[in-house]
Formats: sequence, structure tokens, C-alpha cells
Amino acid sequence: MKLHRSSELRVFLKELGIDAKKGLSQNFLIDGNILRKIIKAADIHPQDHVIEIGPGPGALTEFLLDFGAHVTAIEIDPNFAAALKRLQTEGRSLNIFQEDFLKFPLEDYLAKIPGKIKVVANLPYHITTPILTRLLPMHDKIESVTIMVQKEFAKRMTAAPGSADYGSFTVFSAFYSHPSYCFTVEPTCFYPRPKVQSAIVHCQLRVPPRPDAQEAFFTLTRTAFQKKRKMLRTSLKELFPADAIEQALTEMGISPQARPEELSLDQFLIFFDKLRFIRPLA
Repeated sequence: MKLHRSSELRVFLKELGIDAKKGLSQNFLIDGNILRKIIKAADIHPQDHVIEIGPGPGALTEFLLDFGAHVTAIEIDPNFAAALKRLQTEGRSLNIFQEDFLKFPLEDYLAKIPGKIKVVANLPYHITTPILTRLLPMHDKIESVTIMVQKEFAKRMTAAPGSADYGSFTVFSAFYSHPSYCFTVEPTCFYPRPKVQSAIVHCQLRVPPRPDAQEAFFTLTRTAFQKKRKMLRTSLKELFPADAIEQALTEMGISPQARPEELSLDQFLIFFDKLRFIRPLA
């Protein structure tokens, strides 16, 4: 049974006596071409160790297994977790955990796997941010994260400085990875059809540039973007004196009237280094 085909997926769901749950953001891919493009974007090779989050019926899982990957599927829905067992056939390597990914002991599990793993997932859209907040800092055990998210979220992750989509999560993503927008996925590629477009983003994880001061750095960037339309000397006045902010920007060759969306990650890092010892960040 090929579950990337709408007719066969519907039969499969009917046999299980279940349907997609809106509360779990369950929209299932029914386009084999898109599944193949995801595999290519994730750079999957035989013997790769892959964690798939929220596999649902298992269409992407089957493609990963067919490419010779060792797959760990983490699925919160007990019906789908049980149904995935049909893919545990001879010659395939599939471990299934019926758990909430945000509660899954990921660090302990990855410690048992030699080398680095890759994450591939059609993320539940309502918990995209907490999942990525957990995954992206794990460069020591995760090589890359290839995810399907809402198109608007994908644009925020990969936005350029000065654009309308550029924000604190853009900086967060770039701090821990090299994110790239791969391609758009239309609602017609899913059953049931979502109301929004989706997109694939590939994040190649990296060693963060300030591993000793991550919390302080993100306190600065989050505070700055909370008042995105305000000048930095205004939005950061609770953290640093306005004259120190203006001096730091001037030394960098940036207008003292600059707003947060005007600074790239590298510029934020230099800005942070100039201010970090003036007053301890909360």
C-alpha cells in the first residue's frame, strides 16, 4: 500500500477507523514527488541514522527506509504508532516510540547512537517553535534538521536583514545553523488540505559563535525585537544606557538610530560584544 496516494491513504485510514486530528495538526502528504524532494533536501544516504518526528501513517517513513536509512519514528498518536509496525520488515531498520516528542528523552537516546543523526519531519505546526528550540542547539549529536513548516514560518527562519519577516527567531536559527529555504508545498499535496501553504527548510547545524554567552545574547536579541519598530537605543534601554548603545553602533559604522531588523547576526554578535560587560544581562 502506497500511502502517498490519496485513494490508498483514505482506505488505510478507514481500515484503522481513524482520521486526521486537527488538534495534532495532522495533514498527510499525498505527493510522492514532494516526498522524494524532501529526501533529497535532507541529503539522506544509506546507513544514515534519521529521527522522524510525527510520521503519522508513515509515507515519509517508508521512503526513508527505502533509501536504506536507520529510522527512529516518534509518534504521539497511538493508532499511527501501532500502524507503523507494518514497516518493520526484514532488511529495514525502524524503531518506533509512541511518545510526545517534547517529552521524549532525546539526549539519552542520542547518546546511544554513534556519530551524528539527521532529523526529518513534517512538524506539527502548533508546536514548531518549541521543537526547533530543542533541536537546533544540539550540533554535537545532530548533523541537520530538515522540516516542513508553514510557509510564513519558513520565511521568518530564513529572512534577510531588513525584510519584513526578519525577527528574533531568524537570528536564533542562524546562531545555531545555516538555514535554507528549499521549496514551497501547496495545500493540494496534503490530505486533508490545510488552509495555508507549507515549505521545506533545511538547517545544517553548526557550533554556535558565542557558546559561553548564549542566554545573555538571546536576552539582548529578544528584547530588541519585542519593540521591532523602535530604535535599538529605545528598545534596549532597560538593559544598557542609551549613550553606550549609540556609541557601540557608531563604532560599527551603523546609524545610532538603527532598528533591530537592520542588523545581521554577525552585526548583532559584534554589538553584543561591545555591550556585554557594561551591565550584566538579566
